[in-house]
Amino acid sequence: MNLLRDEQHLSAATEHAGLSAAGAQLLSSHATSVYLLPREGAVARITHSVRDGMHARTAIALTRWLRDQDIPVTEPLIDDAVEVDEATVTFWRHYPQEDQRGPAFHEFAWILRRLHVLPLPPMIAIPEYVPLAALRSDLKHPDHLDSEDRDWLCARANELVAAYTQLDSKLGVGLVHGDAYIGNTLWDADGQLLLGDWDEASFAPRELDLANTYHDIVRFGTSESDIAAFTRGYRGWDVREWSGFPVLQQIRGLHTLSAYIRRARRGDTAAGEELRFRIDSLRRGDETATWHAAP
Repeated sequence: MNLLRDEQHLSAATEHAGLSAAGAQLLSSHATSVYLLPREGAVARITHSVRDGMHARTAIALTRWLRDQDIPVTEPLIDDAVEVDEATVTFWRHYPQEDQRGPAFHEFAWILRRLHVLPLPPMIAIPEYVPLAALRSDLKHPDHLDSEDRDWLCARANELVAAYTQLDSKLGVGLVHGDAYIGNTLWDADGQLLLGDWDEASFAPRELDLANTYHDIVRFGTSESDIAAFTRGYRGWDVREWSGFPVLQQIRGLHTLSAYIRRARRGDTAAGEELRFRIDSLRRGDETATWHAAP
């Protein structure tokens, strides 16, 4: 991901949308580049593949519909996605977090619980979840990976995808967030927790959102009290007691590698170090090693 190109894409997209990019600040550059537009009270999200662009459009329509269903979600600023060369740019309301409260796992679980009882939205094409699609694509261009690591990742991905097809969901399949974890939440000005980053929304076993959340709770060192709060918030049901949980948790672990592979490919040394650490812990079967988010 070339940040100079991103800035050019941002300039062209804001001009097209009638917005100002003056004073734009890069907030993050991971799988998606996110810029604050201070004059607009907005953020711009820049994605780069055709697949990501399609998901960005779906995210806009889906969050509008979810708002109508009284689900607390982040809102798009405009209902249009702007195409600039190979990039897709979307604009969202900015929610300043100056007086940020701590993580709220009970409220987060409550949002997921409400989401999971909804039907599929009408007139919105929600894609079926395909496990590890991005990682398997990235592994086709392994120029920066050790050959043994690449071979292990390919084999492990194949095993987990095969295991996924045999899962027996207890909660049923339906609309899921797809990247559910506490880091994708924000507080609004009224103190309500909002769920954002809907680019990976899909049709999948509902346990997927719970397994993803538990995986990140464990990997990033959250306390047992937070795990208990999340369980209580989701009808008191603990997904870890479901037989399919280990498969989804291990899929989540591999899924997180994809953005780090892409960042390492473009020369991000911090991401490369974290990528190697995560692969090593996965290969050793260490399910409690604390991971870190590379800046």
